[in-house]
Amino acid sequence: MPLTSAASVELAVVERSGFAESRHSGVAIVLAPDGTVAEAFGNPHATLLPRSSMKPLQALACLSAGAPLEGERLAVATASHSGTDRHVSVVRDILAAGDLGEDALGCPPAWPGDTATRDELIRELGRPARIRMNCSGKHAAMLLTCVSNGWPVDGYLDPQHPLQAHIREVIERLIGEKPAATAIDGCGAPVYAMTLLGLARAIHRVGTASERSPFALHRGAGTLVRAVRENPWAIDGPGRPDTIVIERLGVFAKTGAEGVMVMVAPDGTTVALKMLDGSGRAASAVALRLLERAGALAAPDVADAMSRLPLTVSGGGRDVGSIRPVL
Repeated sequence: MPLTSAASVELAVVERSGFAESRHSGVAIVLAPDGTVAEAFGNPHATLLPRSSMKPLQALACLSAGAPLEGERLAVATASHSGTDRHVSVVRDILAAGDLGEDALGCPPAWPGDTATRDELIRELGRPARIRMNCSGKHAAMLLTCVSNGWPVDGYLDPQHPLQAHIREVIERLIGEKPAATAIDGCGAPVYAMTLLGLARAIHRVGTASERSPFALHRGAGTLVRAVRENPWAIDGPGRPDTIVIERLGVFAKTGAEGVMVMVAPDGTTVALKMLDGSGRAASAVALRLLERAGALAAPDVADAMSRLPLTVSGGGRDVGSIRPVL
């Protein structure tokens, strides 16, 4: 069933000077380390577009198809990066491995999300560029996968292209269901509608996989998670939410547009959630609170991480409130 207000519950509130100014409703699910459902808030069978929270699944599919990705390159392939020069350097390395140029990227041109990098580009009279777009790492990985398999680079974003057919097959295996619909993501790549439970199931399988598994797909997933945890700067950017929680808490986290979030604690406890209104400003905080509630993260550690997230409400140049989970 589609996500509706009837399928949702209140997950967070925005308070200003003690007044509840806004409320965020949505759906959330917590899986125990063994993959069973520990808690559900709202209808976990509601369908959603995972947006960039699907990137770990797409990157794993590229890896399983033989793309030579490891370390920071694999982390950037999984990323919604902030377009810093360091991110761009890694994306160029991925393209160079396939003897490809920036013009091969099918994502739209964009300014970097990192403010300092954007300001520097403006001072230098720079322009929006495909390689600065936050999905360029994913696109570079897709292109390298095509080169590695002898698939045509042209049309690599077409849902019928061999690359996308392989990605969809891997995603179906991980979510344990057939996608309810195929849509086009903001970067131009296919994105598949799935249930919240299916998304949580897939991220749990990725986040708990072992590099010593007898199964190649699981070994690849273990390698991917290690790459992200060892390179938290790569998946988001300096001072940004996913990077902060990975650095501070050792979780595996991936934000998606329109208020989607997935997070796996070191013990395997997994959270997936979607905000009904599409706002992601409370998503990290809600996911962390749910992991704390499940006993997967210590309360002082969660409080420390939250203090570094953009959860403050300002008024007149000072702090007058906060964005907080209600669970």
